[in-house]
This record gives sequence, structure tokens and C-alpha cells, in this order.
Amino acid sequence: MGRVFAVHLEGRVYSCKYCKTHLASSGDIVSKTFHSRHGKAYLFEKVVNVFAGEVEERLMMTGLHTVADIFCVGCGSLVGWTYETAHEKAQKYKEGKSVLERFKLSGPDGTHYWIGAEVQVGNSDADDV
Repeated sequence: MGRVFAVHLEGRVYSCKYCKTHLASSGDIVSKTFHSRHGKAYLFEKVVNVFAGEVEERLMMTGLHTVADIFCVGCGSLVGWTYETAHEKAQKYKEGKSVLERFKLSGPDGTHYWIGAEVQVGNSDADDV
């Protein structure tokens, strides 16, 4: 394995809670009303320093989507998923965007969201957009 060259973001940044690798800028948040297996999640226009797993069809609360889990390049932790295809017209705005689970993040102010997080069963992507 070679050396990892991570992108360094400026300003208010969300990072991996395990290794502190920068993942997204607060300015790229599209929605804060998503939900995941571990509670709340954010939809981002752009994320960095991640690599995608296998693409798969996943039935979520808002319908069938083609998604790929995304992992931190720093430590390999699962941090969320990216939308490849939304099969319903009303969900097309998600295509090309990524969801990061708050449970896996350190916030811009150093907040650790996993404290008091509610664990939920199943796949979810509920939103109010």
C-alpha cells in the first residue's frame, strides 16, 4: 500500500471520529435531516478523502436506490454512502451526493456526535428536502 495523500479542507470541517481525516466542509451540506443505522446523518454535495465499496441496490425509506458505502481513506472506517442512482423521480436530487453518518464524525467545533446517539435498525435515508 502506498502513501495516502489526503485533501486538507479549510474552514468548518467534518472529520472522521477515529483518525481526524477531513471528510467534508459544512458549506457542502445539502440536508441535515437524513437518518442512518446509527441515527442522524447529513447529505453532502461533495465529500473528500473517501473510497467507495461495491455498488448495490438498497431499499431505503424513500425507495430503491443504487448506492455504494464509503470509507475513510485514513483508517478505513465506514462513514456513510454515496448515491449512484435514485430510481424514483422525486429522489433524483440525491444522485452523485453522499451521506455521512453523524455517529462517525467529529463536528467543526470538535463535537463527538456518537455520545448519546440512538441506534436504529435497517437502512434509512429519510429526509425533509
